[in-house]
Amino acid sequence: MSDENVGDSSGEEESLHEKHRKEKKDLLAEIQKIRHSVPKNDKKKKKEAQEQIAKLENELKDRHERELAEFKGNSISSGADQELTGKMGNLDVGNTGETKESAEVAKRRKQMAKNQKRRDKKSEKNKERDAMLKQQELDNLSGKRHLETQKIKQLLAARNLKIHEIASDGNCLYNAISHQMKNEKVTNESLRRQTSDHMKGNADEFLPFLTKLDTGDCYTPEEYEYYCDAIANTSTWGGHLEIQAISKILKCRIEIIQAEGAPIILGEDHNNSNGPIVLAYHRHAFGLGEHYNSVEPKSEIDAENL
Repeated sequence: MSDENVGDSSGEEESLHEKHRKEKKDLLAEIQKIRHSVPKNDKKKKKEAQEQIAKLENELKDRHERELAEFKGNSISSGADQELTGKMGNLDVGNTGETKESAEVAKRRKQMAKNQKRRDKKSEKNKERDAMLKQQELDNLSGKRHLETQKIKQLLAARNLKIHEIASDGNCLYNAISHQMKNEKVTNESLRRQTSDHMKGNADEFLPFLTKLDTGDCYTPEEYEYYCDAIANTSTWGGHLEIQAISKILKCRIEIIQAEGAPIILGEDHNNSNGPIVLAYHRHAFGLGEHYNSVEPKSEIDAENL
């Protein structure tokens, strides 16, 4: 294999490792989201959450190992192809029978065919998965997610508001609030940092409400410190405690519209130019649970389309 090809392979492998590191970071955020969604004293839900977390971790680990093995197999195959081409250029095959080189060629061709078969099988699985996802989207029209969204839209319409979609990447709470604080230049990053600092500086207000899924015990000071660091440095999902902190940081009233039950209001004593902020809370938006969307005023076009 040439030095140029070695360099390309090394770069591709580093890209694969970088992808794996990002996916591990995203999984950490998803795990935090699952933990936040479990009621404090619901042992059954805690057990189910632990099993779900273990499954997600094992699936990610297995997939990373499989992708790395496939990458190394393909790299070897590519190098073998180039070496094979060079050897075939110098191959002298007589009529007396198969030479040692031709036997090696046949062996490598067989390996290449095997690799291609594996890639074809993976492609077929991806097609099946896509078909299942499309069917799931159709099923969702009569499912909890669709019905919940329709209910929230009705509640917002009564206030002449509509949903402003926020990406479900773990930053939904912070981006939803940032969307409504444009004039204050509040960003996801700055809001996460302020939330982390506020919760660290007021641990007595928040620490008693954080418990471990497996035991139900409160976080230790060290675990609480790690929790706050994750708020600032990862895309971990934010929930009620973070909203409570943000309300105090921004000195504004935050109202959460939900399909089931009355709106939740935090910071009722704040009534200034920074509020109120209105969020749409979706319990069934995605497979792993909760999601926050922002809202915005309905336009004349929206009203005509009703």
